[in-house]
Amino acid sequence: MKNPIIELSELAFHWQHCSLSDDVLRATRRVLLDWYATTLPGAIRSPCTELKDVLDKGVGKAYSYVDSDYVSASYAAFINGVASHTVEFDDIFKDGGYHPGSPTISAALAVAQQEAVSLDVLHRSIIAGYEVGCRLALAIQPAHYKYWHTTSTVGTIGAAVATVMLASGTQEQIMHAIGIASSFAGGHQANLQGKGMTKALHAGHAAQAGILAGKSALAGVETSIDSLSGLYGWANATTEATVNWDKAFDGMYDWTPITRMTIKNHGCCGHIFPAIDGVGHVLKKYQLTYADIQSIDVYGYDATKKMCDRPFPDDAQQARFSLQYCVAVHCLTGKARLHAFSEETLQRQDIREFAKRIKVHRDEGLSALYPSVRSAKVIITLSNGSLIEHHQKTRKGDPEDPLSDAELVEKYRELTQGILTESQQILLEDSVLNSEDVPIAIFRF
Repeated sequence: MKNPIIELSELAFHWQHCSLSDDVLRATRRVLLDWYATTLPGAIRSPCTELKDVLDKGVGKAYSYVDSDYVSASYAAFINGVASHTVEFDDIFKDGGYHPGSPTISAALAVAQQEAVSLDVLHRSIIAGYEVGCRLALAIQPAHYKYWHTTSTVGTIGAAVATVMLASGTQEQIMHAIGIASSFAGGHQANLQGKGMTKALHAGHAAQAGILAGKSALAGVETSIDSLSGLYGWANATTEATVNWDKAFDGMYDWTPITRMTIKNHGCCGHIFPAIDGVGHVLKKYQLTYADIQSIDVYGYDATKKMCDRPFPDDAQQARFSLQYCVAVHCLTGKARLHAFSEETLQRQDIREFAKRIKVHRDEGLSALYPSVRSAKVIITLSNGSLIEHHQKTRKGDPEDPLSDAELVEKYRELTQGILTESQQILLEDSVLNSEDVPIAIFRF
């Protein structure tokens, strides 16, 4: 095997001139629309509402959807990246435990707007950024995730690749951008799992730092050939287990990760999705309501138990990582989307009381299948004492059970309702899914 940094840079460079299939192009348009679906609601919430008043916006042609104004590419990438990771609706490459859209698209779109590149170049840069980031995540996961947040760390590298691709850079420049970005990559689990608003900044920093790495490489800054995979390189430094490069490069040039994305159907941590889908399936199949349920036992994989067993969340961010709260709000309201994490809903005592009936357990067999399989087993005890057991083998939105185009548009319209007018929603939707132009500022809100 070649040095992985060379392998990855050659793979990214391949996307500059190869033919793009209809499936790849459609997948790229879908993740771009989904980026808008998750970014626009984040743009009017903390921490963006605080950050926009204190940061230097610079001058440029990139568009900040937080400020509704033209700004520098660096600032746009950062603030839009923060917004895109705020409401927990951004896409997932599940096999790598990674959200590529927030850092990669935030960087790519900002630079594309600034440099006035074609839509074809933007699409290719996003595809290449996803390719490198997702395959790198395959190599280091799940061990990397013990201490590090992949969306922040790997996302920096994906954003750097996209930046060089937008300038039609060489394979060597892509390689150097990867190496430089590996020194900028950060973001740890305490600021992911703990309280506070820092998690959303991880994606913004990754997008901004990725642009800096990419621009540095384009300017001629070189990196160590061992910066990614050497003994003292980034992969070994951030991963306790053996880095699995064979897994990362399996099937390269035969398939590309952007065609295997999970489009989130719920506004919370993806480790909770199988439980929500499983309980929802039982309620629908047996025509039950929450009033019929005495208790719910959820058996999930290791990350479900470690990250999402939070019976008493204090705020919206904690609630998005509470399996008990998310399942309860789904049972009582039918959805775990934006309204589920409003202050009004968070204060509902009926939801809080029902959440106390839900227990989370670690299942050894399901844990062994993670991260390639994200499933859950649910045991529902009814008020009459009878039991219903169900194994939810997939998550709605995963490649095995994808959202249709209509379902994606429905999600986008629901999440942007009240932010965009109906005519603005349709205009942006058509621009992303059908136009041959790079989306710029087609609205102000």
